[in-house]
Amino acid sequence: MKNIRNFCIIAHIDHGKSTLADRLLQETKTIDERKFQDQVLDNMDLERERGITIKSHAIQMEYLYNNEKYILNLIDTPGHVDFSYEVSRSIAACEGALLIVDATQGVQAQTISVLYQAIDNNLEIIPIVNKIDLDAAMVEDTEDQIIDLIGCKREEIIHASGKTGFGVEEILKAIIERIPSPIGDENAPLEALIFDSVFNSYRGVIAYFRIFNGTLRVKDHVKFFNTGSDYHADEIGILKLGYQPRDVLKAGDVGYIISGIKSAAEVKVGDTITHVERPCERAIEGFSEVKPMLFAGIYPVDADDYEELRASLERLQLNDASLTFVPESSAALGFGFRCGFLGLLHMEIVQERLDREFDMDVITTVPNVQYLAYTTKGECIEVHNPSGMPAPNHLDRVEEPYIKGTVITRSEYVGSIIKLCLDKRGTLLNQIYLSTDRVELTFDLPLGEIVFDFYDKLKSISRGYASFDYHHSGYKESKLVRLDILLNGDMVDALSTLTHVSNAYNFGRRMCEKLRELIPRQQFDVAIQAAIGSKIIARETVKALRKDVTAKCYGGDITRKRKLLEKQKKGKKRMRQIGNVEVPQSAFLAVLRLD
Repeated sequence: MKNIRNFCIIAHIDHGKSTLADRLLQETKTIDERKFQDQVLDNMDLERERGITIKSHAIQMEYLYNNEKYILNLIDTPGHVDFSYEVSRSIAACEGALLIVDATQGVQAQTISVLYQAIDNNLEIIPIVNKIDLDAAMVEDTEDQIIDLIGCKREEIIHASGKTGFGVEEILKAIIERIPSPIGDENAPLEALIFDSVFNSYRGVIAYFRIFNGTLRVKDHVKFFNTGSDYHADEIGILKLGYQPRDVLKAGDVGYIISGIKSAAEVKVGDTITHVERPCERAIEGFSEVKPMLFAGIYPVDADDYEELRASLERLQLNDASLTFVPESSAALGFGFRCGFLGLLHMEIVQERLDREFDMDVITTVPNVQYLAYTTKGECIEVHNPSGMPAPNHLDRVEEPYIKGTVITRSEYVGSIIKLCLDKRGTLLNQIYLSTDRVELTFDLPLGEIVFDFYDKLKSISRGYASFDYHHSGYKESKLVRLDILLNGDMVDALSTLTHVSNAYNFGRRMCEKLRELIPRQQFDVAIQAAIGSKIIARETVKALRKDVTAKCYGGDITRKRKLLEKQKKGKKRMRQIGNVEVPQSAFLAVLRLD
């Protein structure tokens, strides 16, 4: 065990951690040069296209140092704020972390929040300044920021470049010398923490775990502590680029287990694996329960695909434990699921993965956050869906979730960022100058306001320099109303939103205008209305396609024309009563991007 090192990588999005992981794999000869490709651990097409890490990946490397062989288990982590839950799982399975900071950008908000998580878990932190080969690198400034942040000595900071491979040997040396080896007792009852799982259509669910105490052998009779189900370990092994079977794994090892589990629901990430004969006394304290920040309905385009959509979501949840879903139905869209996401990017990725990996055509409704509605009888109702909001005459008050957001930016953008946050009903709590030209702003903001386009606007205002991180700070009373969209007097429940009174009129008007552009013209007039309760606050009309029925009348009495027009008018009226208006998928998506 003294030759094992378990570590993860912490970095803000785009600070070069996947590239540095590539260099570590090449330096330790873990990967054959023929099989090598950039971002080798990012095995989803989506990750490569967008240049971001979505999933944490585990891989084992071997390194010879002072004529001793060391086993290094790397768990690569995502950098975007929406995937912070993935990071918390990796941190729980490690003893040390590489803190990577881009020399051209300095310390960013996400880096700080994840770093505090790592420090809470007593991980050994190795600071690394990356991308020092770039002309714009501010190495000394970045070093000063790291020293302020974690209080290390200047000589402890490693200089590296993921692109050229500079400093990689020094990093491997630091991992071996500074990160402690795992502590555990091989003879104690088995305790292994599941930190990830994947579904294989031939072998069932494959769970990835880290053993804290005890020994696991092939064919052992094991059980999962929280679910109580028991299995036989058909195959265990270590994670290289593929799976490498082993007969035995001991305390400190990171590996996988295949035990023929067919149902996705039986494996809970964060559960503890133990023996049936000699179980451990209590489950390992893993990581916090995931709290979805954003809720949206996902419905199959074809109603017959409902069961298939359920199976796809279950498999996706195995791989992405931060996704939650419950069944719901809608008058406009039929049966579907109410899904909980960590943010807008997470929602987009889930939609993309449903399309690519499971071939599912889905309609996604307008996302909402969770509100607390208090009725006049004193009951408290959790509202995830606008249609679940009690009627105004039964409603006492509504509370909405607030977040404490931290923005780190260049000083020249401070004014416009403060204006953006005030427009979003935020309050400025604090403003600290980290250096002469870098400011940390702290805001109190309603979560519902930052859900839509806050992150994109922040990036465009600050030309990509500002970084944003947030955590939930509780609920506050707020004056919210339900805004309904009516088509020909019928409510489209999938387009309903809960919004603040001050935004309702503008939002309703813009929504009607947008829908007028998107809804195809029919043979009759289509009235698009925005309403709060029974009060209509905005209206647009999609004009009818008219056939010129009087074209065949030339000359003659006016009554002939009038007779034809009256006949047409009757037909249009009947059509409007029985005709239904199809709302295209683009209309649901356009509501998200109203600006």
